[in-house]
Amino acid sequence: MNLPNQLTVSRIILSPVFMILLLNESFWSRFAALLVFIIASLTDLYDGYLARKTGVITNFGKFMDPLADKLLVSMALISFIALGLDYIIAWMVVCIVARDFLITGLRTVAAYRGLVIPASGAAKWKTALQMVLIIVTQVHILLQMAHVKFGTPLLLIGEDAFEPVILGILIVTTLQTLATGVSYLLSNRAFIKRVMS
Repeated sequence: MNLPNQLTVSRIILSPVFMILLLNESFWSRFAALLVFIIASLTDLYDGYLARKTGVITNFGKFMDPLADKLLVSMALISFIALGLDYIIAWMVVCIVARDFLITGLRTVAAYRGLVIPASGAAKWKTALQMVLIIVTQVHILLQMAHVKFGTPLLLIGEDAFEPVILGILIVTTLQTLATGVSYLLSNRAFIKRVMS
């Protein structure tokens, strides 16, 4: 259990902590949720960099790193639906979560058979887009809560100004997520055929 893998495991542990904080209606709890999410996202950037730099890339890391990302992202998006955010479209979230769990299932079967399927470059960009979406959405929620709680000015964060931007990011993220899912299935179709036969 080297340091990069420890960071990956820490991201898995932080995921339910983040979700609990985000679903709490307190401003400070949701502020803490944002900090936890940012810390978890930074571990995603650092563990891969550290693994490559130190040459300690392991099969555990190749498998668990993307799984940890999917867990964190899924918990965030499902929480947004639970919060009733109108600009987070439920069917898009379903597409993102379903794609991620489908690919995770494929990776799990592959790992059981001794084959590790690493994340592609496009999939890493997909994860980055998802995390940007989640951070921007959380910031928007906090600024609106601050306006109500502390009387801070809305500036450009009103519903008419900012929520279409979040929706636009969600649309792009959904398309990128689905595109990488199709790419995974096509590039591993020979393995899938063996599994299904």
